[in-house]
Amino acid sequence: MKSHYITDRVFELASETNKNLNLDELLKYSVANGDGKITSTGALAGDTGKFTGRSPKDKFTVSDELTNDQVWWGDINQPFSKDKFDALLERVIQHYEGKEIFVRDVYACADPKYRLSVRVVTETAYQNLFVHHMFIRPEDNELDSIEPDWVILATPSFLAIPDRDGTRQENFSIIDFSKKIYIIGGSGYTGEIKKGIFTVLNFTLPVDHNVLSMHCSANIGKNGDAAVFFGLSGTGKTTLSADPKRKLIGDDEHGWSKNSIFNFEGGCYAKTINLSEENEPAIWKAITKGALVENVRFFPNSDVVNYEDVSVTENTRCAYPITNIDNIALPSVGPQPNNIFFLTADAFGVLPPISKLTPEQAGYHFISGYTAKVAGTEEGITEPVATFSACFGEAFIPLHPGKYADMLGTRMKENNANVWLINTGWTGGPYGTGSRMKLKYTRAMLDAALNGDLDHVEYEKHPIFGVHIPTECTNVPRELLNPRNTWDNKADYDTKANHLAKLFNQNFAKYADGVSKEILDAAPKTTVLS
Repeated sequence: MKSHYITDRVFELASETNKNLNLDELLKYSVANGDGKITSTGALAGDTGKFTGRSPKDKFTVSDELTNDQVWWGDINQPFSKDKFDALLERVIQHYEGKEIFVRDVYACADPKYRLSVRVVTETAYQNLFVHHMFIRPEDNELDSIEPDWVILATPSFLAIPDRDGTRQENFSIIDFSKKIYIIGGSGYTGEIKKGIFTVLNFTLPVDHNVLSMHCSANIGKNGDAAVFFGLSGTGKTTLSADPKRKLIGDDEHGWSKNSIFNFEGGCYAKTINLSEENEPAIWKAITKGALVENVRFFPNSDVVNYEDVSVTENTRCAYPITNIDNIALPSVGPQPNNIFFLTADAFGVLPPISKLTPEQAGYHFISGYTAKVAGTEEGITEPVATFSACFGEAFIPLHPGKYADMLGTRMKENNANVWLINTGWTGGPYGTGSRMKLKYTRAMLDAALNGDLDHVEYEKHPIFGVHIPTECTNVPRELLNPRNTWDNKADYDTKANHLAKLFNQNFAKYADGVSKEILDAAPKTTVLS
């Protein structure tokens, strides 16, 4: 059973008019079918239905000869039977019969050497609009000759029968790496499409092409120096990579080959909660005609979106082509990165605002993927809570995190790249006592790292985390650089630093079997400071 066989059968069900529709046609269909409303800016506002976010517990991978020994099985990558998949796939295709469906051919990966052609079949025009924005759009003269490498079938109205189909509940997303088919059912959340292909690339690029796949943003300076930014939600990844002095390569997903870094996508999928022109001018400006805003609500008796209204979900989103942003690199490809930034919002106030990592420490912090939730963000959280996500995107990595960390270390050494740990969180104490690091200081530290100023200063070693802290940085008060110096009670700092180190080590224990000794030795060492 090959993917082209599946897509041929689906094409037989699709009317000619619903293949690769242009922007105006997609908007027309979406409004006519009741899938959305046009906003004051010309964007389409649509709802994703019951699911307003991904459902990670309902994501599966077919277990077969290709994946059995390579996939990192567990809570993240749950195995699914080949026979069950084939039977469910057949039912999904039959579900399309008699329905108006939409078919779109797109690409993933801006570097032509690694380009993946994807045929996406959706039940709704708004899903198709999302695909139009988020993937790389072929030229019109290419469409007739595209042979898809992968096929995605997205069917929000199809509900699985768990006892029969082998799923956990009625919704599901399942990847078959051998057949190169990805099926989504029971959920209209468009992010499942985006992150499904990201998961595919996180397997195929490292395994087949020796390319490191990364959940990160990237930009390039006037002198051709590239930088990569890793970070979980709330750490400043989007804000800091959107630098007016540098061109944006991409804001979320990239590959690092022996020759380049390149964007996987052709668009951006940004959060819009409390969006304003003042705070996020680039995103605000990008939501023009044809952009897709999801699960938002309007001011009364108007077509103006109220981005403060989170009555549906706090995960309100917008999707738009990357070309809606002014300062971008075209094509979305850059040279080997000179600097890599791991961003964390450390609410414990322990980590330095900037520190330099050895390759082994980089591997350790890359696998850890640390940030912290602050008190009050969720019910029951009264003090900072450490959050870890391997490789800054654990939900999307099919291989053991150690594989990606080893590749990162290799790329670093090949290109003599610097890796920096940036704390955009708290200083002078934990959340509730200290204060958030000022953006102007973080910007100054990034600038100093990017322009080489930190190549010529002295460093001191953190006694617990072992990272190297610069003793001076232009436009940053010297006393801010070493976090211990910012605390009134140094003993309290020592206690909190040891506490955070223990949390790191406890989290890392589950990765130890697939990690090199050098990375294991880079773990923080709890100690008593004087």
